[in-house]
Amino acid sequence: MSDLITVQGVVLSAMPIGEYDKRIVLLTRERGKISAFAKGARRMNSPFMAAANPFVFGTFTLYEGRSSYNLNQVSVKRSFAELAQKQPGIYYGYYFLELADYFGREGTDGKDLMNLLYVTILALDSPSLGDRLVRCIYELRIMTEEGMMPAIYACTGCGREPEGEAPWYFSQEDHGLLCPACARQTAVRHTPVGLPAIRTMQYIAAVPMNRLYTFTVTDEILSELEAVIHPYVKLGTDRKFKSLGILEGMESLLVDLTGKRG
Repeated sequence: MSDLITVQGVVLSAMPIGEYDKRIVLLTRERGKISAFAKGARRMNSPFMAAANPFVFGTFTLYEGRSSYNLNQVSVKRSFAELAQKQPGIYYGYYFLELADYFGREGTDGKDLMNLLYVTILALDSPSLGDRLVRCIYELRIMTEEGMMPAIYACTGCGREPEGEAPWYFSQEDHGLLCPACARQTAVRHTPVGLPAIRTMQYIAAVPMNRLYTFTVTDEILSELEAVIHPYVKLGTDRKFKSLGILEGMESLLVDLTGKRG
């Protein structure tokens, strides 16, 4: 057996292997994204039964086998088991895990991504924050953390900083803002976005992590954020996220039944 290592991390996904085992994917502070086998995790008396599941944050002791890590011990910090009872909150949570899995890399420092994921899952429990706003904040911040922040501080055409009451525009093609004058010079259709929504995006991109989920917005601003951020993330990733598909299906059903979004 190799020497044991101890890492702080979160379980991003868990897959049954054989009759009693699981393969889990961890996002860790020390080694980025890694996979590990949790032998016997599906046995009723296994010490890994509750720990080898998505959303579990804790300290994991591992040893390295020939082809993967193997789970040796777990100390659970937070399991977020209550999230499983929330609809559609659980699917937002799964989507956040999938997005972290997409950007996670082995052998990198996963501290910031892990911290972002932790405060985001906590925010899903907040009665003052809607899931739609939490999604917008998480998506924009994770793109920022990964060096893919859109140009939200100045016009991508002329460099002018956002000001005034006239709506500005967001260009997915140019990965950022366009002032009214520059937007008129192109035939490509852009998304209108007001100054309050622009300031909100700037706040999300720059605020310390512990203050990320400390505000709310009006329905109008939320709609503008969604119109900008959701397409930007889809264009910046090349994977279809299963949980996102479920969320969008639930959203469509809700609109059909009530005429309103969640």
